[in-house]
Amino acid sequence: MAEKAAQIDRLCEQARILPVITIEREADILPLADALAAGGLRTLEITLRSELGLTAIRMLREQRPELCVGAGTVLDEQMLADAEAAGAQFIVTPGCTAELLQAGVQSPLPVLPGICSASEIMLGYALGYRRFKLFPAEVCGGVAALKALGGPFAGVRFCPTGGVNPGNVQSYMALSNVMCVGGTWMMDSSWIRQGDWQRIAACSAETLRLLA
Repeated sequence: MAEKAAQIDRLCEQARILPVITIEREADILPLADALAAGGLRTLEITLRSELGLTAIRMLREQRPELCVGAGTVLDEQMLADAEAAGAQFIVTPGCTAELLQAGVQSPLPVLPGICSASEIMLGYALGYRRFKLFPAEVCGGVAALKALGGPFAGVRFCPTGGVNPGNVQSYMALSNVMCVGGTWMMDSSWIRQGDWQRIAACSAETLRLLA
């Protein structure tokens, strides 16, 4: 588990911002990934919220091997196994159950469990987890919650997701227990529908400049 935490640290240090992607059309998979990568976002979380999630992971692993591609919205052991088989390089969950946490321990992939309370952190902590996704971050207390959690959980770090945007991303990233953030603002759904890939690339680059 210590090595998996180190893998997540390396992944998040490289990413800084993790685009949370839900694919609605197969034709969008490659151009969307290319637009994000052109803007500097090369570590992608492909959610399994749509039927095309696993397809997107397989396609990107085959055709864009230079990108780091993980699976998000993993809800149970079967989805975890499917994501592994599709070639995902990391796993993100929106919440945690005892069964899913245990499956994550056994998985060869680093798993970032979703939590929204100290009790959930403690469930994962007992199994060796030290890296978590705070979700939904703003609803759970945002920056103030992360500051408070830093007291009892000094060795734990977070990827806040849910409500993070250009207006607050700097406040999140300024916290010592935040390793990266997740979000969708750099790829508005209307831009994807219109195929405005240049705008997505520009927004991605501008967001990274906020953190420079």
